[in-house]
Amino acid sequence: MLTHLDDSPWHQLPTTFDHVGTSDPRFFDRLWFAASAPDGSGALQFTMGVYQNMNVVDGGFVVIRNGRQHNLRVSRRLRPTYQTECGPLRLDVVEPLQRICLTVAPNDAAVSAQLDWEATAAAHEERHHFARRTGRVVEDYSRYDQIGELYGWVEVDGERFDIGRWWACRDHSWGVRERVGITEPNTGAPPATGGSFFAFLFFSTDTHAGHLQSSGRGVGAHFTGMVADRVIGSTSAVGRVGVQATFVDDGRPRRVDTAVFETVEAGEPVIYDVKRNGSAVAMQGLGYGGYHDGLGLGVFRGDGHLEFDTWDVSHPALVTLGGGSVQRPVHRIQPVTVRRIQGQNVSHGHGSLTLVDETSSGA
Repeated sequence: MLTHLDDSPWHQLPTTFDHVGTSDPRFFDRLWFAASAPDGSGALQFTMGVYQNMNVVDGGFVVIRNGRQHNLRVSRRLRPTYQTECGPLRLDVVEPLQRICLTVAPNDAAVSAQLDWEATAAAHEERHHFARRTGRVVEDYSRYDQIGELYGWVEVDGERFDIGRWWACRDHSWGVRERVGITEPNTGAPPATGGSFFAFLFFSTDTHAGHLQSSGRGVGAHFTGMVADRVIGSTSAVGRVGVQATFVDDGRPRRVDTAVFETVEAGEPVIYDVKRNGSAVAMQGLGYGGYHDGLGLGVFRGDGHLEFDTWDVSHPALVTLGGGSVQRPVHRIQPVTVRRIQGQNVSHGHGSLTLVDETSSGA
């Protein structure tokens, strides 16, 4: 099928743009944005994804205000509408890798917004993600990360408030990863690992900006990171990423309170000291593992699907759902303050931290 995308000289396959180079139903292409108030008083996230082989576009928007997380999740049939819009959500690239307009039109959720995301640092590509399990490819995707600012306005239940240059970050990933679109096939019990560990920090300070990522422990651990010096304009990859964390309590899964990232940059040791700053976003509200059907992202839900709810996220670990039930979600993203220490040089800033630690030995 021809679309407006085919009127360009950028094809990479001998077919039209409505096809990708694999028949794997888990193929996705997703953009994600996060922003938080410097004083910890609020946070928001916006996401939109396309799943060519599932014939789906979906997206979500969440905003935290006064300890309450307002959620909007949408989904639609992809073909024949090749536009970055889904229900009331719309994404417009005004200037590639620099400025993106995010719109949430008025809708039944009584949550709307008009926001501009602007880069304050160059985008950095992560190491390619590839993994097999029992002979089957479970990950084969690319992702880049970027630091910026977000401004505009959000309206919740008829009350409009301004977003004044909140700290922000984003990523854009595409390829194949597990638990997207379909239920993973049973190919045998996964090997025992002692629990999962994953830490991902987006950050910027007065002098530096970038991302740090560590997953797994010991042999086979994966880490990646890129740090830009905002003063002299240089960029360096990190030599390693070590993470130590403290938690708000002893419950499981544990919720981070503080964390220390230890890296080596251009041959020198650097420490990032981060602290929780306001309420963490419960990612089910955005659709990650969520939706009312519990099936998560990339699932075909028909021509136009919209759902919404409001949760109490004022507790650092527990989330009270609309019906009053209480959960302790694994996947939350925590706004943080950041202190970067390199020898005698200390700079301050903000960040976004995902930390999941289900290992038996602790962090």
